[in-house]
Amino acid sequence: MRNVSLKENERLDDLMRSGRHIIQNTQEFCFSLDAVLLAHFLSWKSRQKVLDLGTGTGVIPLLIADEVARVDAIELNEVMADVAARNVWMNELEDRIFVKSGDYRQIRELYAPESFDVVVANPPYRPVAHGQVNQISGVARARHEFTATLDDVVSAARFALRFGGRFAMVHLPERLGEIIVSLHEHQMEPKRLQMVQPKDGKAPNMMLIEAVVGAAPGGLKVLPPLIVHREDGSYTEEILQIYGMEEEKE
Repeated sequence: MRNVSLKENERLDDLMRSGRHIIQNTQEFCFSLDAVLLAHFLSWKSRQKVLDLGTGTGVIPLLIADEVARVDAIELNEVMADVAARNVWMNELEDRIFVKSGDYRQIRELYAPESFDVVVANPPYRPVAHGQVNQISGVARARHEFTATLDDVVSAARFALRFGGRFAMVHLPERLGEIIVSLHEHQMEPKRLQMVQPKDGKAPNMMLIEAVVGAAPGGLKVLPPLIVHREDGSYTEEILQIYGMEEEKE
């Protein structure tokens, strides 16, 4: 890993994977559990070319770089795109990860059609209601559809994916119906679904979904729910394994 100079409002975090670290800007949106879960949701193959839509700090590319041939990452926020590019340089992954500052709503100007095997996205979750624009600011905007709607994300994924390619996304369970409709309208069908619950017995607050381009409808595999916390608030064994942390033995 190369030494890097941190800028104002930046911190350096340990990714706990392959000795990698990640720069994050505390004034921007910092990655959280949802991105980590998405990176571990798919089965990766060494020849795959992957596109990350809205990469943020570039955390998903950093987590999967050892398992695939190449990861392209696009980010609209220029500050975040700069951080993502510096994270690639710091971790010496310039031959695997390629960050581009741009808007995936104009994806046709940025990439060739059907040139990726897998597309992943951790998009804004919530639509912007009338009157909300001036009430939501800063980091909260990263979770609302100010710059890209659900359909924008799905449309960009379909353009980038080859026939038979896979699209995976983390999103809100309450929007599952909209997601399935949008996928179908863009020639993709959901094939794997996993709900994420904050605790056992609690309603899910996240979901992971994988769709395939050109697949026949039906055949959706619903996985057992992923439980994040035990009753005492500590991480479950499944989450510790995802983070690469071993359970402490008594």
